[in-house]
Amino acid sequence: MTTALILIALLALLLIRVPVAFALGGLGLFLLWLKDINIIMVPQSLYSTTDNFVLLAVPLFLLMSNILLKGGVGKDLFNAVQSWVGHWPGGLGVATIISCAMFSAISGSSVATAATIATVAIPEMTKRGYNKPFVLGLLAAGGTLGILIPPSIPLILYGVIAEESIVDLFLAGVGPGLMLTFFFMLYCMIYSRFDKNYIPCDKADWQERKRASIRALPTILLATVVIGGIYLGIFTPTESAGVGLALSLLIVGLMRRLDWQKFKEAIYSSMITTVTIFLIIAGAKLFGKAITLYRIPQELSMAITSTFSEPLMFVVMVCCVLLVMGFFLESMSMLLIMVPVLHPALGALMIDPVWFAILFVVMIECALITPPVGMNLFVIQAVAQSKLSEVIRGVWPFIIIMFTSVILIYLFPDIVLYIPFKL
Repeated sequence: MTTALILIALLALLLIRVPVAFALGGLGLFLLWLKDINIIMVPQSLYSTTDNFVLLAVPLFLLMSNILLKGGVGKDLFNAVQSWVGHWPGGLGVATIISCAMFSAISGSSVATAATIATVAIPEMTKRGYNKPFVLGLLAAGGTLGILIPPSIPLILYGVIAEESIVDLFLAGVGPGLMLTFFFMLYCMIYSRFDKNYIPCDKADWQERKRASIRALPTILLATVVIGGIYLGIFTPTESAGVGLALSLLIVGLMRRLDWQKFKEAIYSSMITTVTIFLIIAGAKLFGKAITLYRIPQELSMAITSTFSEPLMFVVMVCCVLLVMGFFLESMSMLLIMVPVLHPALGALMIDPVWFAILFVVMIECALITPPVGMNLFVIQAVAQSKLSEVIRGVWPFIIIMFTSVILIYLFPDIVLYIPFKL
């Protein structure tokens, strides 16, 4: 009964649009007060939550992606990829997805990936006769690769909450990220075959490819250093974020693309996002401590394992819950609310927590592009200055592709686990 009342109270606070951080923190504080817990531990708990070396990677990756966004490196990246694959069937769509995947490898942010590539790809694709809803849906979905392909901010937070190796989580995201990238590219190629308004691109000559590739080379090297350093054990994720930030400043500085005003805008944008994330983390930590004292995670874990004795039914239940939550919560909130509740049940069901993390992230990718509060929908709408309905119409095929990927990840766990544990 207590568990149901607490969950109803949390849902009610979220439905009346209380900010997630304050809904979690306020309800957690109230529950601690009911238990006569000395609230002097509250500020100590909040401080210890954010005083974490691993979490330092979050603002560093955010600042790096915003500097690259303001520096306009997305255009160089897109032009280079387009020069190599633009003449393929659906070539501009394929170039857009590859550019999203490559920028994801240096940003860790879905919003930054979507916004960066969209500013370049939207005018190019619409000029070539692509249907506008398709273009907008493609970019909204392509942006979600930013939280699956490492470095991924949600995977950093999952690692902190579940106390899992962030390096293993990053490596586990590579296989599914490449698979989803391939499926998106394949859909672009098939779509172009049946689009009567599609205008193929001319094949770029070798000189054009050379010029475009040279301009994009610093960005590609940055991605290689960030991911390669983590994979080879040279950097921790936090150290790689610091190295990546320094290199991004060097790249945009040498290209003379970042003036003082743009630099301030990048810092300000990163600060707002960082504060938002850290407030939600602090609120979730307080709420988590409170429900642990009420033994709610343990009770829910027992209820889940007694109700769902098969991993398949548990996974289906989780996917359905996340899909519904995605209609009114953004991805970080879903992760910070659900992981502390679901993680204790994984051991009893013999589910690998690293595998589950990737499944979880793919499902919150869906939340980023499902109405009414999918963050990427609003980002693409703002960049394209279009109607939200156009973005929503174009995004449904990609949601179906993501669901298909979830099924494949369940049927073939090595898609996730091969690189971190068997390679």
